[in-house]
Order: sequence, then C-alpha cells, then structure tokens
Amino acid sequence: MNSRDKIIPNVIARPPFRGGRCNLVAFSNNEIAPEGSPGLPSSFEPTKNPAARPPRKDTFSYGGQAVIEGVMMRGRKTMAVSVRRPDGTIQTKTRPLSGIYQSRIAKIPVLRGVLLLWDTLGLGWESLSFSAEVQGEKPMGKGEWFGTILLSVAILIGVFFLLPAAAAQWMETALHVSAAAGNAVEGVIRLALLILYLVLVGRIPEIARVFAYHGAEHKTVGAFEAGAELTPETVETFPKEHPRCGTSFLVVIALLSVLLFAAVGPLPFGWRIVSRVIGIPVLVAFGYEYLRFSARIRNPVLAKVLAAPGIWTQSLTTREPDRSMLEVAIAAFQTVRRADEPPQEQPAEAAAAGE
Repeated sequence: MNSRDKIIPNVIARPPFRGGRCNLVAFSNNEIAPEGSPGLPSSFEPTKNPAARPPRKDTFSYGGQAVIEGVMMRGRKTMAVSVRRPDGTIQTKTRPLSGIYQSRIAKIPVLRGVLLLWDTLGLGWESLSFSAEVQGEKPMGKGEWFGTILLSVAILIGVFFLLPAAAAQWMETALHVSAAAGNAVEGVIRLALLILYLVLVGRIPEIARVFAYHGAEHKTVGAFEAGAELTPETVETFPKEHPRCGTSFLVVIALLSVLLFAAVGPLPFGWRIVSRVIGIPVLVAFGYEYLRFSARIRNPVLAKVLAAPGIWTQSLTTREPDRSMLEVAIAAFQTVRRADEPPQEQPAEAAAAGE
C-alpha cells in the first residue's frame, strides 16, 4: 500500500453480498466532473423532497465511479473509495489526488480534457483493484495492472474505432457509397456497438450490481448538489442519472466522431485507420469541453435537450440501488467532503477550557 494511502474501517454493517465471487472486470464508468461547473439542472431534481435545504454555495463539481461492491468519490484534493466487505461492514481507502487537478494544465481548454481523463482512468483502475482485494481477490501487480489497461485500451480502439472504419471503407469500395454516407454509417455502427456492449455487460449479475452502485453514486452527488440531507432515505429520492456521467461522455464522443471524420474527408484505408487513432485524443478533448459547456447552461429546457442522449444511455449503465448501497456511496462522499473542508479554528473559550 502506498504511504499516502489511508484505510478507514467503518462500522456500518449490513448482510454480506451473497452472490458469486466477483472477478476484476475491465469496465469503469468515471463521472466527468469539471471544476467550477454548476450542479444538476432543475429538471433533474426530484419533485418531492421534504429534507431539501437551500442550494449549496460550493460550486465545485464532485465526481466518482462505481466499483465492485463500492463507490469511489473524487474531491478537490482527495479521493476516497468505500467498499462493502463480505462481513457487511464498510471499508474506506483515501489518498491525495495528483497535483494535475490543481495545476495550470487543468485550466487550459482542450488540453485539460486528455490529461484529466488519463489520470481519471488511473484512479478508476486503482479503485477497482482495491475493491476486488476487499472482496478477497488476489492483488494485481504493477505489471499485470499496466498490461490490463493496455489490453483494454487496445480492445476499445479496435472494436469501437477501427472495426467501424473498416466496415465503412468496405461499403464505400464495394457498394460505391459516397464518403459522406460512409462516414455517417461509420458513426452509426460505432454508436450501435457501444449500446450493444452496454446492454450485454448489463446482463452479467456482478456488473448489474456495479451499475446499481453507479446509480447510488449519481443519487448521492445529485442530492448534495440540490442541498439535500445526505441520508439513504433522502438520497434515494433523487434520479439515478446524472448529466456529467462518463456514459454521457462516451455518447458525446461517438456523436462528435461523425463530424470530425466527415471533415477529414475520403482517405485510403491505411490512412483512414491512422486518422481514427490520431483522432481519439481530439474527440476526448472536445467531448470534455462539450460537457463543461452543457453543465454551465442554466436554461432547464436547453440543458435537458443537450443532456438527453447521455441521460437515455444511462438507463443501460445504472440500476436502482438499495439503501445499503447508498450508505456506501454516502460514506465515500462524506470522506472527501471532510478532507476538502478547511480545519475550523476552535473558539477562544473552547481552547481555554481544553487547557
């Protein structure tokens, strides 16, 4: 364990998970949380919430990720991952974030999207590995961890970028369709493969539970952004969808790819493949900026329209969590909130009394 890591044993207990043993899965769903962007548009808030409080003054946007039997939350300077142990208790691990989140790079448009996403993926894999260890899985070595990431990225690029490009190139050559039509078909194939993938993995029982924790993460962040009390009873009234979710990010990239590659124009097959690989960082950068832009829109109707594709897709990547899952998400969120809050000075009378 890294010297900066801190393990916090929580005493909240629930019956242990009775399902089959969870293996470490190559699936992560990071919430894209641009710093300083507003929270949920009013159209995403619950219609009834008796515990609601005045909207928060803190405009920082918290993000997170669902892991195996747990949730990771990321704050300004700290990350925390809380996991339900097999004995029913909650175990929380915290560590400081890398300096990139507070650096000047995080404020440079376009460039920040690529760098922050890469660091976010690292946090996600670290959290996923920790959650697997808590469930009794064998810890992954650094070599195995790095190899798994490379293999996952290679599969992602091959299936969602190169395969659609090859199919579109074949259509343009064999069926003599125009380059514009080929690019449109390529984008449709890419989006269809993404949706098919999400539908299929959601049928795996262990992944379905991860999707439920994904919903718990969204509900917790949404409740905080609405100024509501963070208790399972209140948090469960909030939507399981969130407009800044990583699922929305994937959909935005798929849609932007149609525009970007249409602008590139017709290319020989080899250069077409190269352009798709080179174009990925560009799509990531502008997809991130699009989410920042849409999150800042205060018009509820326009915000709802822009977020609609991602919100719909989240119906595939989220499930309704139970209250025990909400407890885990709240534990992770409260941990990063405490770490973000500056230490309060004791009143003079209290300090004198303690002497």
